[in-house]
Amino acid sequence: MKKKIVVALTGASGAIYAKLLLDKLHQLNKQIAEVAVVMSDNAKEVWKIELGNEDYRGYPFKFYSKTDFNAPFASGSAKFDTMLIVPCSMGTLGRIASGTSDDLIARAADVILKERRKLILVARDTPFSLVHIRNMEAVTLAGGIICPAIPSFYSQPKTIEDVAMTVVNRVIDLIGLENDSYRWYS
Repeated sequence: MKKKIVVALTGASGAIYAKLLLDKLHQLNKQIAEVAVVMSDNAKEVWKIELGNEDYRGYPFKFYSKTDFNAPFASGSAKFDTMLIVPCSMGTLGRIASGTSDDLIARAADVILKERRKLILVARDTPFSLVHIRNMEAVTLAGGIICPAIPSFYSQPKTIEDVAMTVVNRVIDLIGLENDSYRWYS
């Protein structure tokens, strides 16, 4: 069954993760029914600063304003099965943990959790404070998955993109999409 996926980008550093994820979802489009994207204003600014462009505008996905509570994924009846927040700021994590649906990102996450669907937050901050850890605990207890943007080096990555891709490939695995990426073999 093809996946319906919401991707949210927040203003945390790590636009490279979002770009590589959107690239990968576009590449894996035969496994996906729909990708909907919502970006915070800060996410757009961070993308421009870190990547030096506004290429997010060129993806073939439907984009929604962070204030558009009429977006289909703001309701459980739209049956989006997965939401990814990449990168996920600690402010967004805190709003999700407390159930504060003050924008479309937090509302969509609330819907995904209440419907018992898959919410994956790629937390991008360091170090974590006790408040961050407790918020991660609250989201985990509610059914979310915290996947910090912590790369692996088993595959001996050669470029920054290769390093970031180790995180993106992990997210793709968590979604449940078939993906050709580094694997341990016995």
